[in-house]
Amino acid sequence: MVIKPATDTPLSCFHFVQTLAEAGLPRGVINLVTGSGREAGEALLAHPEVRMVSFTGSTAVGRRISEACAPGFKHSTLEMGGKNVILVMDDADLDLAIEGSLWGAFGTTGQRCTASSRIVVHKRVYREFLSRFEECAERIRIGNGLDPTVQMGPLINRSQLRTVEEYVQIGIQEGARLVCGGNALGGPEHACGFFHEATVFADVNPKMRIAQEEIFGPVVSVIPCDDLAAAMEIGNGVPYGLSASIYTQDINRAFVAMREMYTGIFYVNAPTIGAEIHLPFGGTKETGNGHREAGTAALDTFSEWKAIYIDYSGKLQRAQIDL
Repeated sequence: MVIKPATDTPLSCFHFVQTLAEAGLPRGVINLVTGSGREAGEALLAHPEVRMVSFTGSTAVGRRISEACAPGFKHSTLEMGGKNVILVMDDADLDLAIEGSLWGAFGTTGQRCTASSRIVVHKRVYREFLSRFEECAERIRIGNGLDPTVQMGPLINRSQLRTVEEYVQIGIQEGARLVCGGNALGGPEHACGFFHEATVFADVNPKMRIAQEEIFGPVVSVIPCDDLAAAMEIGNGVPYGLSASIYTQDINRAFVAMREMYTGIFYVNAPTIGAEIHLPFGGTKETGNGHREAGTAALDTFSEWKAIYIDYSGKLQRAQIDL
């Protein structure tokens, strides 16, 4: 196995491989290669001894990897973009829904493939939810993630900060109502990092770019809906299908939503993040190519099936076999 970590974050993979080596894993079983995707990644894709590629990243790069694997019939599993949605129904426990929405949208600065970037709220509770959600978002403490009092850390790099700023301007130009946030943070407290306010857009049209495209930052679109059917139509109306959730006290609504939402992961009365490693992880549409990682499903992804037939009508002699 060869691991090529993300260019900006190689250290965690380095420590992981180092730990395995110190535990006695034989040399060459697992290998770490650092570098850019264009240099190290392209070399791995082209190497004839690489038979399977597992990729996590953007849909655009995933499409490129799929095309590169096709000529040699290399297997690939692609975990790509997401535009995950929380559905808040009129019978939801709003305290729970607001807490989950805050964590889903801002808990990792929106930099998680399963982050909650859309919240679709029933019109009967829309104003109350929005007012309380805005108030909580404005109070989020932003700073060094190693500080236990901080609730939201920085973006990964300057380029991603610029992307978030660009999408804030796109949202304003599209006519969405900016209710809080929208600005990069500077000054001594935020000098060592790329910080941006927790940002909430309200009255968002589901077809706006901020409600359709993955931003990968602390920007969330709040969208009103008439009923469950309309909420699910909005939820499914994006190119991605990774994670979704519903807040409701009606078990029938919950089962309808878990059946009809075309996503690889679904939660009831919980945010869209927090997938467990013992369960299959992945999504539909432009989020993935049909394979799953994590859990026992990963064994199919990283191995080949072999069907074996034995005719016991003949004589099979017992023998010592050295493997």
